[in-house]
Amino acid sequence: MSFQILLVIGITLVAIYLFATEKLRMDMVAVLVLATLAVLDLVTPQQALSGFSNQATITVASMFVLAAGLQNSGALSGIGWLFSRTKSPLLFLLLLFAVLAIIAPFVNNTAVVAVFMPLVIAATARIGMPASKALIPLSFVSQMAGVCTLVGTSTNLLVNGIAKDLGHPGFTMFEFTPLGLICLAAGCAYLLIFGRWLLPDTRNAGFVEHYDIGKFLTELRVMPGSRLIGKTIQESRLGEQKGVFILELLRGKHRVAAAQTQTLQEDDILLARGDWSKLVELTRKAGLEINSQFKFKARLLDEADQVITEVMIAPNSRAADRTLEALDRSWNHNAVVLAIQRRGEVLCEKLKDVRLDVGDILLLITSSADAPALRRDPDVIVLSEREAAKPKGWRGTFALLTMALVIGIPAIGWAPIAITSLVGAVAMTLAGCLDADGVYDAIDWRIVVLMAGLLPLGVAMSQTGTAAFVVEHTIGLVRDLGPHVVLAVMYLVALLLAELMSNSAAAVLLTPIGISTAQMLGVDATPFLVAVTFSASTSFLTPVGYQTNTMVYTAGGYRFTDFVKVGLPLNLIFWVLGVIYIPRFWPF
Repeated sequence: MSFQILLVIGITLVAIYLFATEKLRMDMVAVLVLATLAVLDLVTPQQALSGFSNQATITVASMFVLAAGLQNSGALSGIGWLFSRTKSPLLFLLLLFAVLAIIAPFVNNTAVVAVFMPLVIAATARIGMPASKALIPLSFVSQMAGVCTLVGTSTNLLVNGIAKDLGHPGFTMFEFTPLGLICLAAGCAYLLIFGRWLLPDTRNAGFVEHYDIGKFLTELRVMPGSRLIGKTIQESRLGEQKGVFILELLRGKHRVAAAQTQTLQEDDILLARGDWSKLVELTRKAGLEINSQFKFKARLLDEADQVITEVMIAPNSRAADRTLEALDRSWNHNAVVLAIQRRGEVLCEKLKDVRLDVGDILLLITSSADAPALRRDPDVIVLSEREAAKPKGWRGTFALLTMALVIGIPAIGWAPIAITSLVGAVAMTLAGCLDADGVYDAIDWRIVVLMAGLLPLGVAMSQTGTAAFVVEHTIGLVRDLGPHVVLAVMYLVALLLAELMSNSAAAVLLTPIGISTAQMLGVDATPFLVAVTFSASTSFLTPVGYQTNTMVYTAGGYRFTDFVKVGLPLNLIFWVLGVIYIPRFWPF
């Protein structure tokens, strides 16, 4: 083993550790890997920076813009109406799966889940179905459908880009479609047949009524003339208000001990937790008001123009681990924070002292004019029954036509997908489907930097001989059992690695290994690359294995074990299907 191989293996192991433990953000780890490879002269400066100009990186960034253009133009506005027509859970799931099968192969699945979550929650509440019976299927089916085309997920594009850099001819737009459709059909059938028993019933996680989505923590100020002045909390019998609990009494800057027996005074702050509708009812009856301290952008909202909105702190959000007070200084939204909800935990701190976590839900007041900007913000996911107003007219049709051309032209070989997606993003921007600022907001720069930063690692693994060394001492141990067994082992390795770390990072590590495995066996590399693509792009086992799983985890009120219970059999089904059908569609 050469010193260069030792260095690359060391860098890879450190990266895997950082990805798995989340001690640093994924994009930070990628930049650290890139810088280390360049400093140690394991790649040339041109190779170190090649990820930023790689076709896969350009395509992924452009697809984020195209997805935002579809959403903002109103091209997808009819989906909510379709969902509202269904009357039974089975018909709703069938319709949901059908719509995802059409949209998710061409639109980034993270964007798809962000758009569909509020629609699914509202529709399930309307038909009396627990949202938890539909949100895991939403995440899983978006992943299944996304793997059907080259542009369905960033992982597909990443494997294709690395493979081309390493001398493989790459994949066509619909080359994955036959296997993808088989897996999609099997996965949907599994969820429809067994989902009713495997998926939990957490009815309190959904919207039962408008803006009634769970137990919120808020601050209630005792107003002049309140009937509570001069009484204790016990005497006022506030605890008997159904669903409302007084946790703390704050007077000035201090907490008051023995809060239940203290006489209430004007301007006292009650830290209260309960259903939002009950909290509002209490303010009206008892002479209280919501103590809204955080008015982002400090602009008063016209009462007639107010929209109550629920937003969830998104995975990898910049707001995570920050207090509302810190967020108040940097968040560029005209909004007022009314309350906060955290799944599985009773918060007992003043709102300004609560450190936000991924999955926290903030109840905001914003204006209808500012609502679109809030929906475009990658740091939050809007969870509101009230649909955002969408611009009507020709832009929705234009966005759909543009997307069709972006996909269709590369499919017939007239231009590469990187060029058509970039031109399509420019066309949507010029047409007003989203504004110039919206372009930058639409792109998840963490994903772009992650891809660009990790691509040189694939180059280093190949040209230093690290990939061949790893193959020889791992997968090579079963080489005598034939390529089918080696393929099965590689699929399992990719599956497990994608659950431990970023699926994109797993794809980067395993693509050169897949090519080296084929060279060791003297067969075509395509089957092994397809195995890496499908296993890394479909992660069902944990809520942290894929971004869409993390998004539905909190909104659905799930436990970690729910994903294991539903996802493990599904992963095994995909593994069996992959081992059977990959060699048939792509012979060794």
